[in-house]
Amino acid sequence: MRRYLVGLCTALLLLLGLATSAHADDISATGRGVVRVVTIAMVDDEVVGFGHGSGFVVAPNRIITNAHVVELAKRYPDNVVIGVVPSEGSKSYEGKVIAFDAARDLALIEFTGTRLPTVALYTGPIDEGAAVTALGYPGNVDLATAKSATDYIHPLSPIRSEGVFSGRRVMSGVEVMLHTANIARGNSGGPLLDPCGRVIGVNSAITRGEEGDSSFGFAIADTELLAFLAAAKQNVATVGTPCTSILDRIKQDSDAEAKANADAEATRRDAAAKAQVAHEEALARARDEAERNRENIMALAAVLLVAGALAIGGAGLLEVRGERRWAIWAAAGGGVLLVASAVVFFTRPDGEVVLPVTATPIAAPSVSSSAALGKMVCTVVPGKSRVVSSSIQDVALDWGAAGCMNGRTQYAESGSKWDRVLVPAEEQTVSVLEFDPATRTYTNMRYFLTADQMTAVREIRSQVSLKACSPDESARVALSTQQSAIRAALPAYPNEKIVYSCRATH
Repeated sequence: MRRYLVGLCTALLLLLGLATSAHADDISATGRGVVRVVTIAMVDDEVVGFGHGSGFVVAPNRIITNAHVVELAKRYPDNVVIGVVPSEGSKSYEGKVIAFDAARDLALIEFTGTRLPTVALYTGPIDEGAAVTALGYPGNVDLATAKSATDYIHPLSPIRSEGVFSGRRVMSGVEVMLHTANIARGNSGGPLLDPCGRVIGVNSAITRGEEGDSSFGFAIADTELLAFLAAAKQNVATVGTPCTSILDRIKQDSDAEAKANADAEATRRDAAAKAQVAHEEALARARDEAERNRENIMALAAVLLVAGALAIGGAGLLEVRGERRWAIWAAAGGGVLLVASAVVFFTRPDGEVVLPVTATPIAAPSVSSSAALGKMVCTVVPGKSRVVSSSIQDVALDWGAAGCMNGRTQYAESGSKWDRVLVPAEEQTVSVLEFDPATRTYTNMRYFLTADQMTAVREIRSQVSLKACSPDESARVALSTQQSAIRAALPAYPNEKIVYSCRATH
């Protein structure tokens, strides 16, 4: 019977087209990992029951949903089949319950046949009044648009609704999150998200609006979800950094760069002003010293002139007294003093000041962009990063000569920096990696793409011929050109920008 049902579903899905491409934002990026969960009850090869809800991917082959969505499959595994319908593609997949908690209303479903993009859980604080978004497959939309049961296994992007977080409550001993995002039957098991697309709860119930009362939604709280996953020994990506939009991150980076440039220019001007003041002060001191030296020399010339005149006058007195020999010596000495006075006077300084040439500081040698730097450990810089779902653990790098990363991946020159575009074969994420040898800064810009976008990018990537490190400069130039074509196919902005600061290891 199970084979019959799976075959029937497969046959139906062969008629389906591709899912609608997601928008280039964080919520749509998370939507890649949101699924519809279908349950079909069979008795004697006849369908006797049909139900559906929502879920989200916590591992490439596992999803979270509400326990009440798959309760019948848990109770009657031989008669109820679980179908996992991705948000894009052309196939659905059979799932099975591997963890079930009726009290928390949570279940973990495993499926095979494909790998789906995972979502991340936000573990930081959530303020009341914060914006939230519900993603899922509300039944009232299906009732309005579905033409047949086939439409329930047709891959479609999930419906989003927005509201605010209204606080935490306890319902039947379980912590829940009250919110105003519109949800309906069919949203059960779908994620409640923060503005960055991180999961903060699992939608499970709604209040009924009666006599004009407003409706509210309830989501199983993040604390309960984490406890359930821990009990099931299921790892999940968690992020605790506050939500910042990529445009805000880019603006902050631009502002920081502008401030750094302004500070550098102000420092340069300040240094130039101080140098000018110091120069003027040194010039004034040199002029004062030169003037004193000139006056001293002129005074010496006057002293020599007076001494010479006295000596000659003394020679005349000695001659009158008949002391001719001493008179000659006195006259000769006086003449010498007069000549010396003239020489000193006419060779006196002219008062012009010449300062000694200041030695120009020798700039520190610049880092060669092609030089090997060896092994490094790189740590995330939170103030410069925008993280949505990726790990922020340290990254080990080994930067070799001519842009060879870790001895196997060739990077292409980009000015004084090096970059490489990585297009994985299975994941739906493209990474643009950049390394700056001068500052030892490593940057990973990640783009969360739809299946159709990944197909297009992989087609371009298949034309890249340089796979390993190469000393051939022309091959690296060709790599740079090919990577530019891949960049042109990417959205205008990445979903994540993770900046690392690297230091040498010994």
